[in-house]
Amino acid sequence: MINEKAIHVYNEIGKLKTVLLHRPGREIENLTPDLLDRLLFDDIPFLEIAIQEHDAFAEILKKNGVEVLYLEELAAEAITSDDVKEEFIDEFISEANIEGKTKRILVKNLLTSFENNLEMVLKMMEGIKKDELPNFKKVSLTDMVDSAYPFIVDSMPNLYFTRDPAANIGSGVSLNRMRNLTRQRETIFAKYILKYHPRFKNGSVELWYDREDSTSIEGGDELVLSKEVLAVGISERTDAASIEKLAERIFEKRESFKKILALHIPNKRAFMHLDTVFTMVDYDKFTIHPEIEGPLSVYSLTLGNDGKINIEKENKELDKILAEALGLEKVTLIRCGGDDPIAGAREQWNDGANTLAIAPGEVIVYSRNKVTNKLLEEHGIKLHIMPSSELSRGRGGPRCMSMPLWREDI
Repeated sequence: MINEKAIHVYNEIGKLKTVLLHRPGREIENLTPDLLDRLLFDDIPFLEIAIQEHDAFAEILKKNGVEVLYLEELAAEAITSDDVKEEFIDEFISEANIEGKTKRILVKNLLTSFENNLEMVLKMMEGIKKDELPNFKKVSLTDMVDSAYPFIVDSMPNLYFTRDPAANIGSGVSLNRMRNLTRQRETIFAKYILKYHPRFKNGSVELWYDREDSTSIEGGDELVLSKEVLAVGISERTDAASIEKLAERIFEKRESFKKILALHIPNKRAFMHLDTVFTMVDYDKFTIHPEIEGPLSVYSLTLGNDGKINIEKENKELDKILAEALGLEKVTLIRCGGDDPIAGAREQWNDGANTLAIAPGEVIVYSRNKVTNKLLEEHGIKLHIMPSSELSRGRGGPRCMSMPLWREDI
């Protein structure tokens, strides 16, 4: 679906036409209990079942007319020449902090050991063990000190959450700087896709944020509520300073967006991104986790007549702030787990509030969140229910696992 513009995302709920996914791969099997904290996982998904669940997710999208693209395939297709391949490998290895003789061995391995670019990209995602490199020797102090550590390049198990590294906003992209070192390398794939893939006009897509920026922001905190309003979470993973930078660049380019709502959510693992506690499911309906309703602070960023950004703290309740921003009389906040604190906490942990809208009032949800799913149906929301026993172990739901490239306007 190549149009005049490669990206068109001016809302959260318009009919979804094109989406980017990453099918979980062997990077999941390179998780061990000792590596969970380092690689930001709480448990180890069973890959075989996780793939089946992810394929079911993709099939729901396809059956509803959505073009499904895969990160790994676009990254491989973006390597359009030997020069690009060498540039990509060099940057990938440098970001893995590999230098000297080990770097030369690894460069040669990546350049010569794979039949095609897709195999190479999948290996980069999977991680590279020391015993997979011929002639690898512990030649540096770092190698000797870390001699028991099996990897020379860590795996990237979080990649199936394609929402975070690059968020599409309007006709541009927020190419994000991830909070944790272990996830920062994920954005390199999006960088090369945007820079070299023909679909994206070889680098012509506007960047609202750059992975080289000094403060962090992640896509799970970036929501496009309408063609005029964005919502961005100040969270465990996104700095307030990043939201100001994002606002400056979007307002400078005179995109359609007139207001950015910065929502300060509690800084805790269960609420790592705004979309883990808050998603839009219809023109006037949102899911929300009850725990953020009380402590939530909201700030409004707008462009003043003098060209400077005005920042004001909103003093109204969230539903009234949202209704006013969207030009509605009222909005409905549907509580994850309803009014049951036990169900709310349990289903929030399994992303009950994290939905992916494929059309107004029509969303994909995890099967395990039965209390929240029933409430959504009672509010007139059409559900597409996907299996979720293994994918949910990564602490992300359907919205986390998808990056819309094109939505119809509403």
